[in-house]
Amino acid sequence: MRCGSARAELEAHWLRLTREALPALAASRRWPVRADHCFQRILLDHAVGGCWYDAIGGRPAYRHLDDRRLAAAVALGERVRAGEADLVALNRQSLAWRGKLRG
Repeated sequence: MRCGSARAELEAHWLRLTREALPALAASRRWPVRADHCFQRILLDHAVGGCWYDAIGGRPAYRHLDDRRLAAAVALGERVRAGEADLVALNRQSLAWRGKLRG
């Protein structure tokens, strides 16, 4: 069940993380992605275990994701930010799910 203020805080955290915090680290960490929508793709794909658009019916995706999976996406993003999760590997898996992995 959603508590309005808790959900709003979770969504705000998601937006700060994916629109500001992770893109700000991208160049210094030499990540293969820089744009906010790329971070969102990677984290949402991992939250649902495949292409997010196959699992989430509405747009914007984060608003239509259940609390548990949005919290998981935020937690993974925080692990990436802390250097505890490998964004390069996460991106490769996301691309593989989409059939876009080169090499």
